[in-house]
Amino acid sequence: MKVDQISIFIENKSGRLAEVTRVLGEAGVNIRALSLADTSDFGILRLIVNKTDEAKAVLKSKGFTVNKTDVVAVEVPDRPLGLNSILEILDRGHVNVEYMYAFVERCGENAVIIFRFDNTDEAIQVLTRGGITVLYGERIYNM
Repeated sequence: MKVDQISIFIENKSGRLAEVTRVLGEAGVNIRALSLADTSDFGILRLIVNKTDEAKAVLKSKGFTVNKTDVVAVEVPDRPLGLNSILEILDRGHVNVEYMYAFVERCGENAVIIFRFDNTDEAIQVLTRGGITVLYGERIYNM
């Protein structure tokens, strides 16, 4: 139920983001979801891609610093208070959300949100006990 995410550390200067996407595209890697956080000096580009290991290898071969981490993809009702219903379940289970971002596609009538937790296994248990659909990586990579 975990999804592989890669994080790429990039200099905050013109052309670096384009270079990452070019390298991935030329390797046949499709970006499924992304988040970019930056400071004045560098950025952290977080990606869900269809070929995680290939993406990591090709980016490292081009000199990028890349890490792989586990995240969780959750179906969220696409309506007012939909996200809140998920966050309330996590709060009652004392699960801390480190960060989250939206997935580019929907799953039926639901949105998909990517979560990073301080304790991923515990978060998955809390979500599934709460009746929340947690999506498998294979489904996310091929949406």
